[in-house]
Amino acid sequence: MDRTTDDDVLDAVGPRLRALRRDRGITLADLAATTGVSESTLSRLESGRRRATLELLLPLARTYDVPLDDLVGAPRTGDPRIHLKPIRRFGMTFVPLSRRPGGVHAFKMIIPARPEPLEPTPQTHEGFEWLYVLSGRLRLVVGERDLVLPPGEAAEFDTSMPHWLGTADGGVVELLVLFGLQGVRAHVRTDPHRSSQAGNRR
Repeated sequence: MDRTTDDDVLDAVGPRLRALRRDRGITLADLAATTGVSESTLSRLESGRRRATLELLLPLARTYDVPLDDLVGAPRTGDPRIHLKPIRRFGMTFVPLSRRPGGVHAFKMIIPARPEPLEPTPQTHEGFEWLYVLSGRLRLVVGERDLVLPPGEAAEFDTSMPHWLGTADGGVVELLVLFGLQGVRAHVRTDPHRSSQAGNRR
């Protein structure tokens, strides 16, 4: 029998909020500017010296883009269905598969078909990424490596290296992506027998 009380739930909010903020790499000052909640109030909330209220949690849930239930660790209802909200960024669709704040985040990523594949525009950011191609042919550029991954292949890399993902042949690409902010040494893994298919396309 679950004997968790309301006080237990509220006491766990502060550490959960602190872990989520640090996982996202956000300072208290940045969070205060985004939410309109003072830095001192946020600090007291994370340390447990200020009790969570709906007025405080709503702007935090919007900023972190997570359900309010996840911030307070509310128990799940008996309904097993998960209501996923696709996110569209950079012309691609990301379907969140994980709901827990902090830690590793899982997504289904869909790269749309294009008449002509785009030229790579590599970006960098803090983190580490693992991906698995479900369908289509993925073009993955990581640093000096220019790879084509067919369905069933996986790769992992440190996102502080310049990287870019796109369709290799203009078709739709679907893949699973795990992303975390922990610093891990970069390395890309592909099937060595397919190395002749990988390489520069230009």
